[in-house]
Amino acid sequence: MITISRISKQFGKKAILQDVSLEIKKGEVFGLLGPNGAGKSTLLSILATISQPSTGSVTVKQLDLVKQKKQARQLIGYVPQDISLWEDMTVKENLVFWSKFTKGKVSNKKLFKICQTVHLEEKWTEKVSKLSGGMKRKLNIAVALIHDPDVLLMDEPTVGIDLQSKLEINQYIKKLSEKGKTIVYTTHDMSEILFLCDRIGVLKQGKIHFIGTINDAKDMMKEQTPLQTDEQVMYRLLNE
Repeated sequence: MITISRISKQFGKKAILQDVSLEIKKGEVFGLLGPNGAGKSTLLSILATISQPSTGSVTVKQLDLVKQKKQARQLIGYVPQDISLWEDMTVKENLVFWSKFTKGKVSNKKLFKICQTVHLEEKWTEKVSKLSGGMKRKLNIAVALIHDPDVLLMDEPTVGIDLQSKLEINQYIKKLSEKGKTIVYTTHDMSEILFLCDRIGVLKQGKIHFIGTINDAKDMMKEQTPLQTDEQVMYRLLNE
């Protein structure tokens, strides 16, 4: 589905990503993990076609993200870490506004249905400025789903919100993957990693240090420290 082949990214003389390669399968939730400054957001911005790699290539469904950017963008939905909404507009007005950037006209009926999928239908005519942080996060996700993308890129979509909203968003992401959506997800929340992710990739200082499942990581560490919990394995992956 997504093939990342030996990409690097530099800003001036600073290397942000170094020779990163990985494949992400259709329908899986792939957790992109690592400390702050590891290069996660930079990699997501490349996958979202917002920036280009300095070297290497990325394809989504065999479409090159640089050479076939316009076609590839139709396959990708991006949920940035920062809320990308107009505070003085209503929920409906935000969805209508962002729908104008998609290919073809999107009916209000379809936009309302998307609103229902994230449980915001009762806020349809309410201004975004009056929504809670969790509701704004849900609307941010709804905007990324307007054009029904095959791939959803999510950069810490639940940061700073209440536990109930986080659980609702996590359940919704699970349902999206079950429907065949391919999801790349970044988070610092251990419980989200263990609940959501089919596989994980750990970035450190711009380089991939691990790709696999939690069980793969356990097997890798078994000889050193047997009988580790999932949480202990994740802690070691991220901190050693």
